[in-house]
Amino acid sequence: MSPADLANLADLLHRRSGLVVTADKARLIESKLAPVARRFGFRDASALFGELPYPPEELARAVTEAMTTNESSFFRDRAPFEHFRDVTMPALCAGRATKRRLRIWCAAVACGQEAYSLAMLLDEMGIAAQGWKIDLIATDLSAEAIARAKEGLYSQYEAQRGLPAQLLLKHFTQEGTNWRIAERLRRMVSFRTFNLLDHFGWLGEMDVIFCRNALIYFDAYTKQTVIGKLAETLAGDGALVLGAKESVADTSGWIADRVRGVYQRAPGAAYTERKIVRAR
Repeated sequence: MSPADLANLADLLHRRSGLVVTADKARLIESKLAPVARRFGFRDASALFGELPYPPEELARAVTEAMTTNESSFFRDRAPFEHFRDVTMPALCAGRATKRRLRIWCAAVACGQEAYSLAMLLDEMGIAAQGWKIDLIATDLSAEAIARAKEGLYSQYEAQRGLPAQLLLKHFTQEGTNWRIAERLRRMVSFRTFNLLDHFGWLGEMDVIFCRNALIYFDAYTKQTVIGKLAETLAGDGALVLGAKESVADTSGWIADRVRGVYQRAPGAAYTERKIVRAR
């Protein structure tokens, strides 16, 4: 990969998704783009790079999706999920006892494990049986990842990663060497493709936002812009959950909870959304 090839790819990815790529990832880039090259009739990834300054929309979308990271697992890092169950949910339920409705968003959900982990917790808590309406929305940039999430079918390896055996047997059905999550849990989650660089207006106000391990791929400006948009979407007493290696340390208006990566908005904090210029 030449410096010019890398520059064209980096520009395309940053404009379309906010992702940042560097020269030290050259081998990873070529391995991820090789299947895209074959699908579009290029002899290899190197030939594909020549199209990147002015790619057709379908190719640009395929390259962007191929470069996203869809790594996830059930109950990843556990602590944020335990905090959600033991601290966040009781506090929100107490504050919304009259309307009995909660809205939860999983952003950058990859193949759905995070959203289904929350669905399992909510099911175990019996929230719906108590008359609560739960809007559990899950989004990701990758249409392929969202399609897999909707299907709810996981390999033996994926099903066992972070998932206690009792929950696997309770909430999944084995299909050959794979495991499919129960239909009642699939119905709890509304999946759709969504780019964090786009407008958040359609989401409405959220009580809890899980946006884990997405910001680490952005530059500082894009990260702060997205955090500002998350703040505008989050209810005043809501909770923002980031990845263990992420923080809002360089963004004002947040209070850190006792669990790493969990934040609440500071009282009276105001946010101004900055614009991200990107290709359509």
